[in-house]
Amino acid sequence: MSQKEPAKPVPSATVLILRDGEGPAPLEVFMVVRHHQIDFASGALVFPGGKADPSDFDAAWKQHVRHAAEFDDYHLAMRVAAIREAFEESGILLARNPKTEELIGAEQLASYAAQRDALNADKLDFLDFIRGEGLTLASHQMQPFAHWITPKMMPKRFDTHFFLAAWPTGQMGAHDGGESVDSVWISPRQALQEADDGKRTIIFPTRMNLEMLAQSTTVAEAFEAAKNRTIVTVEPRLDDRDGKAVLCIPAEAGYSVTEQPVDQMN
Repeated sequence: MSQKEPAKPVPSATVLILRDGEGPAPLEVFMVVRHHQIDFASGALVFPGGKADPSDFDAAWKQHVRHAAEFDDYHLAMRVAAIREAFEESGILLARNPKTEELIGAEQLASYAAQRDALNADKLDFLDFIRGEGLTLASHQMQPFAHWITPKMMPKRFDTHFFLAAWPTGQMGAHDGGESVDSVWISPRQALQEADDGKRTIIFPTRMNLEMLAQSTTVAEAFEAAKNRTIVTVEPRLDDRDGKAVLCIPAEAGYSVTEQPVDQMN
């Protein structure tokens, strides 16, 4: 009897929106709480993100993305997906004003509230919105941070590219009330501590990337560290250790652990 083929990973993108706060470790990241009825990471504290839409791969994006020629078609689509997901889930839009070439501010962003609602209701295409407003996506200001693929034994799998993005000053992040039911600006260390205290649910990939992010104390440090680090694709595998299931990730990826007992995971 042949084994069932693993599910094909779905291209996905996640964005870690960062800002400098106050205190000895001022770095903060915007995170949302997933709705309990969502079938992936329900109730968990996560970074905004999700699967790519077919329209994210539209060749027309090359006319609406800054420095689009620097990326191949696939990686351009991942950046588009990350920016779209950030806008849909957090209300933050990484785009430039066509007149000033500056990142759009709070007043202009507020004028797009109806478009955001329409996007989340699948009544508006993101490309049509950006093209209609004459905006340009600021994808070149995003820094690749990590690449994770859901393990082969999972029924639903995602091929997820993680990006860093600096918070556009003045834009106010807010959860969408649909897929996400709460949102917070939080330091990576605080998020991890609240998970350890049982106040939050954080899934393994999010925890690993929060721990890596926590090694930096400012936005500039986080970007520099990611720029200088070789990103190794992480596709966890399940091993047996004396009858116990252990999730393993490659040591060269640079995370704090390489093995995690499944019964100790959130």
